[in-house]
Amino acid sequence: MKKEIKIFSSPIELAENFARELVRMINVSADKKKTITIALSGGTTPKILYSVLGNHFSDSVHWEFVHFFWGDERCVPPEDPESNFGMAKRILFDKIRVPSANIHRIMGEKDPSKEATRYSNEIAGHIRERRGSPVFDMIILGLGDDGHTASIFPANCELLKSKHICEVSVNPKSLQKRITITGTVINNAEKVVFIVTGENKAEVASAIINNTSVVNYPAAHIEPKNGILKWYLDIAAGKMIDRSMQN
Repeated sequence: MKKEIKIFSSPIELAENFARELVRMINVSADKKKTITIALSGGTTPKILYSVLGNHFSDSVHWEFVHFFWGDERCVPPEDPESNFGMAKRILFDKIRVPSANIHRIMGEKDPSKEATRYSNEIAGHIRERRGSPVFDMIILGLGDDGHTASIFPANCELLKSKHICEVSVNPKSLQKRITITGTVINNAEKVVFIVTGENKAEVASAIINNTSVVNYPAAHIEPKNGILKWYLDIAAGKMIDRSMQN
């Protein structure tokens, strides 16, 4: 596994740099007439990223070569303010030219168990496999101050090793049900990118990146064996990380 760490002066600088990387990836693939698969994340920092993409790259990207999925979703309708899909639709998809068939949302309004099975089948039907598990070209992840990522929380670390593509998870604080891809799928991706901002994430980010005692941090177990792991942090989230580790 190759690991890269980049620290930026602000959330907007992080978003702009990652947006340019993502655009290059999409257009290189489009030049080869090859579609790529990307799993999106919810949260504050992805919201900034989607805004940059929607406002500055709506007409300069071959969006038709991208199939969008989600790493997790709250079990709410798409119009709910907490919906990861709803946020991405308003800020990104309503501003770019992407075929509706390329947007594969998790239907948070459906029965969670049945939707986890349905979405697993949808992923399997559109994404190539390696060792019996889907291979995303890129998975974008956030990081909780409790070390969770996607909707894999410290209380359900068994989802890191699940043989299923998707599982139902429960937020231990709100008790809200969620649907998440599992650690097995995340660790089978070609590229996994954590985008992390805010001082409240500094301690957990440092513990994971510096390989200190993080057994119960789900995010510490994200290690794409055949791919690249990237950490994009703003200066607040990265303040406890040795700058010599950047590359």
